[in-house]
Amino acid sequence: MEFSWRSAARLLPLCLLLSVQVNCASAQAVSFGEIRPFVVGIVPVVGRFGVGGVSIDAQGVVSRSDVESLGRLRDARLKALAPIDSEMQAASPLRKVSLRQLQAALDERRKLNRPLDDTLQNIAGLTRVEYVLVYPDQQDIVLAGPAEGWRVDATGTVVGRTSGQPVLQLEDLIVALRTAKAATSGRGISCSIDPSEEGLKRIKPLLHTRGLTEATVARLEQALGQQQITVTGVPAGSHFARVLVAADFLMKRLGMNFEPSPIDELPSYMKMLSRPGAPAPKTAMPRWWMAPNYEPLLKDPEGRAWQLRGRGVQTLTEDGYLGSHGSPVNAGKEDPLAKKWADAMTDNYAALSKALPIFAELRNCMDLAVISALLVKEDLPAKAGCDLSLLMDEKQIPVADYAIPKSVDTRASLIRRGHDWIVSLSGGIQVDSWSVLNRIETRAELSTTWHDAASVNPERWWWD
Repeated sequence: MEFSWRSAARLLPLCLLLSVQVNCASAQAVSFGEIRPFVVGIVPVVGRFGVGGVSIDAQGVVSRSDVESLGRLRDARLKALAPIDSEMQAASPLRKVSLRQLQAALDERRKLNRPLDDTLQNIAGLTRVEYVLVYPDQQDIVLAGPAEGWRVDATGTVVGRTSGQPVLQLEDLIVALRTAKAATSGRGISCSIDPSEEGLKRIKPLLHTRGLTEATVARLEQALGQQQITVTGVPAGSHFARVLVAADFLMKRLGMNFEPSPIDELPSYMKMLSRPGAPAPKTAMPRWWMAPNYEPLLKDPEGRAWQLRGRGVQTLTEDGYLGSHGSPVNAGKEDPLAKKWADAMTDNYAALSKALPIFAELRNCMDLAVISALLVKEDLPAKAGCDLSLLMDEKQIPVADYAIPKSVDTRASLIRRGHDWIVSLSGGIQVDSWSVLNRIETRAELSTTWHDAASVNPERWWWD
């Protein structure tokens, strides 16, 4: 969560950020338990020990990966990559992937006890899902979107060779499909990194101490202790969950100025606060979180073609305060400066995703969550006569289980405003995939897309 504390008369001196880091670089640091011979995600090309420059060690402590660790991870993945054939290498504005034939390809490898190849793991190089197409005559559901060949970037992420955008991962698709129905209840898919109630109680007396100095930072960090990571809606040990945690962590680091923003249009929240004439926060605890951001879904009149549109991700904020018992309480209001930072992140999300691909990975996961919710809500597999039971079977198609992100060490940063200091915490991700389906519009022209995208070779699992 994002918080700042204010005393009765003035803002107190200090800005705290829970800094999440995951030690993903070293294979020895991660414990997978029993490794089964056929597991989606445990393959040489993308056997992950970290995500987007963020690492998670065997104890679940999250941190920023160092340059040496990232280099080792990148080198390992480069060595594991197999050459891509020329047809797959070519960029395509609309590559199609058959879920029925994708499942069949997985089943073939499962029966032969063979590992997945790069093409399957990277879902034919898709960088987004734009269309969901239903073909009852072929008993199939097809996902379609832009695609290209891939490479490994400096953080060890598998990205498009031309665009630099992360390619969709099969394990994320499978997790999204398996958790879509459950996302209708409870908190849905979410990630938060929060201080413990005990830590907040310990820190509150320090914030009412007069004459705070930079030397107080270590005392505040020690008093608050480790922040706890909570993931709901998807398995906490999945790659999907790691993407949520890594994106949340990097949002905090950018907002709190723990690392420089890669784009000029998104200065840190702390820099905004320190500018001459900048208004002081009106309430104690502005909180930021990332959530889905889509335009109304489009469908054709027959309900056989669906189009997902929009940026995919937005950053939101609301204020809060520290309650009398030390627990954070949401006030349900927006602080103008906190909203300005949130809006700047939303407006510049595409540029930010190019500079830090983990934010594009988050958008990919949101895309997959939304289309999976669509399949469930509209009962598209039944309408297509497409049996996806094997993809849904955790025993026959297990997904890799990574070290679970559990905690992050508290970090503190100081911003002084005249005689005042500012104390702040931030973060969270909420993926309400089902709410996106509440706005749907009909477009007759999607029938043409549906017709043109049909496969001419029903035995292939992907085509352009």
